[in-house]
Amino acid sequence: MEKQFKSGFIAIIGRPNVGKSTFMNRVIGQKIAIMSDKPQTTRNKIQGVLTLPDAQMVFIDTPGIHKPKHQLGDFMVKTAINTLNEVDAILFMINADEGYGKGDQFILDRLQKVNKPVYLIVNKIDLVHPDELLPLIDQYKDKHNFKEIIPISALQGNNVNHLLDVLKEQLAEGPQYYPEDQITDHPERFIISELIREKVLQFTKEEVPHSIAVVIENMVHRDNGKLLIQATIVTERKTQKGILIGKQGTMLKNIGKAARKDIEKLLGTNVFLELWVKVKKDWRNKQSQLQEFGFRSDEY
Repeated sequence: MEKQFKSGFIAIIGRPNVGKSTFMNRVIGQKIAIMSDKPQTTRNKIQGVLTLPDAQMVFIDTPGIHKPKHQLGDFMVKTAINTLNEVDAILFMINADEGYGKGDQFILDRLQKVNKPVYLIVNKIDLVHPDELLPLIDQYKDKHNFKEIIPISALQGNNVNHLLDVLKEQLAEGPQYYPEDQITDHPERFIISELIREKVLQFTKEEVPHSIAVVIENMVHRDNGKLLIQATIVTERKTQKGILIGKQGTMLKNIGKAARKDIEKLLGTNVFLELWVKVKKDWRNKQSQLQEFGFRSDEY
C-alpha cells in the first residue's frame, strides 16, 4: 500500500518583529528570510518549502501587519492580509514577552472573516518565566476560536518540532508542489538582494531605517571561477547616501564584506560583490519605483 502524502500552504502572520522570519529560517534550516531587530523587515511574501518523506509544507512569511505610513507600507499590509485567503492554515504569532496589544486586535478582526484553522503561536518563550505563560494565553484564548495554542522559541528551537508534527497531522492529503531540494519559490537574485538589505539594516541601525531598496544589476561568472555580483543600494536622501558609504567608504565595505559571506554560504561559490549607492527621492511613495523594485501592484 502506497504511503499517504500530505501537503499544504501555511501563512505566518503577526505584528512586526514577533519572529516570523526567525521561525521560517529555523524550519527550513537555511536563511531565506532576512532577520533584523527593526520592525517591518519583511516586505514581500516569502515562501519557504519544507519537504519531509511523507509531507510538504509551504510556509509563507508575510510582512508584519502595522498601520501604513506610505504606499510601500500599504502594499506590505495588503500583501499580508490577502495571503490569509490563499492558505490551508494560519499561524498567528505573538511575542511571549509583550502581551496583548491593539495591533493584535487589528489582526484578530481580520481573522474572524477567514474560514481557515488558526493556531496561536506564542514565540520567544525563552525570554519569559514559564509561570508567565498561562496568564498571557488567558489574554488571547477567548478572542478567537484557535485550533491550538502552541508556545515555542523560534530562536532556540524549543517546541518547533512539536508544532510541525501538529501541522503535518492536520494537513490534508495532497501533491508535492516543489522538488524536494527546493527551499523557496523566490529566485536567487531576490534572496541575494535581501541578504544585502539585511546587512544595511544591521550596520546602519536607526540612521537608514526602511528607506532603502537593493537592486541586483548584474550576475556573471568570471574566468577565475568567481561569481561577480553588482548591486545598487537605493535610498531616499543624500544624507543617507553619505551614511551608507561612510568615512573613506568603510561602511559600504563592511556591508559588502558581511553580505558576501552570507551569499557565498547560500550559493556555495566564491563571490566578488560590488556595491553602489544611488538616491531616488521619496521612492516609497512612487508607484513606478515600487514596481521597478519588485513591489508589483498585481499583488495588492
